[in-house]
Amino acid sequence: MRTPFISILILLLPLAEIAGFVVVGQMVGVWGTLGLVLLSCLAGLILLRLQGLQMLRRLTEEGRDGRVPGDAIVQGAMIVVAAVLLLIPGFITDIIGIALFIPSIRRLLWSFIGRRFVVVNAASYTERRTYTRRRDPARDERVVDLDEQDFHREPKPGSPWSDRRLGED
Repeated sequence: MRTPFISILILLLPLAEIAGFVVVGQMVGVWGTLGLVLLSCLAGLILLRLQGLQMLRRLTEEGRDGRVPGDAIVQGAMIVVAAVLLLIPGFITDIIGIALFIPSIRRLLWSFIGRRFVVVNAASYTERRTYTRRRDPARDERVVDLDEQDFHREPKPGSPWSDRRLGED
């Protein structure tokens, strides 16, 4: 059985992050390492806020102009992923997150993974389908209309609806 590459990467990433903490900790000390982790988390929050607001403005502008905001959505999604990677404690995820904030790297990454995605304009999708329920004449004959006095169901013991006093308040 073959394990996908991404599964192996996800399993090895925490080990690599721990090794990164050890190496950086030996270079700058414990407090310096903690400071760098907190600084990258703060940078991720700030960049997420700034870039997220800018992305929302671009989406609004492209929507107002009648264009499909496909590129703005992709760029915005990558920026959100980059900011989340900065929020995660670890130096490897920080390096990947910082790299994703660079527009040329985002375009390069999208050129590799973009072939698997298709952005469809809802206005260009002209085929309309309406689904109707077929009537079954045999079923219609079996319908019995009862008044409230004609039918009642015995409640099951332990059911919350078994005590008729609950609804009589």
